[in-house]
Amino acid sequence: MGELIRLDARRPGRGAGPDLTNGSFVHHEATNDPFVRSRTAHAPEPLWREVVGRRIRAVRRDRGERLTDTAERAGMSPQYLSEIERGRKDSSSEILAAVAGALEVPLRDLIGLAHADLARGAGSRGPVLLAA
Repeated sequence: MGELIRLDARRPGRGAGPDLTNGSFVHHEATNDPFVRSRTAHAPEPLWREVVGRRIRAVRRDRGERLTDTAERAGMSPQYLSEIERGRKDSSSEILAAVAGALEVPLRDLIGLAHADLARGAGSRGPVLLAA
C-alpha cells in the first residue's frame, strides 16, 4: 500500500512532492493503488488507536471475557482498558503487549489484525478536528 501525505501547501524547491493539484493528497507512488485513491477521495483514514481498540475489544468479547478480568491480568485499570478499546487513548507498545498477553494473543497477531482492518478500509469515520 502506498504512503499518504497530507500537506497544506507545497514547499518550494523540495523536488517532486505530493500532487496537490487535484486535491487528493496522495503521494505519486500511491496513485496507482485504487484502494488508496478511493479512501483519500471519499473519507479520511481512521486513527490507528481506534482500529486497534476495536480489534482488542473484538478479541476480548470473542473469548467471552469481562473487561475487568482482562484489565486485571494486563495490570491496568478497567477504565484505562475501556478507553483503549474505544479509541480514546493512544497506548504504548508496552501497554499493547500487556493487553495482548492478557488475551493470550501474540502481539504480532493483534497488530496484524488491526493492519488488515486498515487495509480493508474498516472503521472509517468523520473528519478529524484538532483544537488549536
